Amino acid sequence: MPEHESLFSNPRTWVAIAFVIFFSLAGRKIWSVVTAMLDKRAATVRAELAEAQRLRLEAEAMLHDASSRRETAIADAERLLAGAKVEATRLAEIAAKDAEKASIRRERMALDRIAAAEKQAIDDVRYAAAEIATAVAERVIRATLSPEADAGLIDHAISALPVALAAKRAA
Repeated sequence: MPEHESLFSNPRTWVAIAFVIFFSLAGRKIWSVVTAMLDKRAATVRAELAEAQRLRLEAEAMLHDASSRRETAIADAERLLAGAKVEATRLAEIAAKDAEKASIRRERMALDRIAAAEKQAIDDVRYAAAEIATAVAERVIRATLSPEADAGLIDHAISALPVALAAKRAA
């Protein structure tokens, strides 16, 4: 019959006891280091979130500013267009009075000149309004869209705009 050995004479018992003592002493240190690292990471994340919120508010302010400038530019363009129409009307009335005094041939030539001048004035106002709108749209796009994600789209739109305006002006 094998002899029954005591619990404390077994080496496995001492290994288990040493294991428990080691982890109870080192566990506190390890736990405090891990929690400190996690707290530091949480603080970093909070700081990044605060920075993102600040940047978002700043971007919204820039968008609001660009929108108000765009609205002002559109109102200016409309005023310019209305003034050009008034001026064109005034020029048409003067030309009509002069045409009454002239012969039928001169009347026809004066009306052709007035129509050309009116068309040119309207085209110039449209061109100026388009340039203003283009500049405002470019500012809005730069303020609201990510440069990395939308650079190709912006470059294409801006490069195609003068060609389209030139074709419109030539027509």
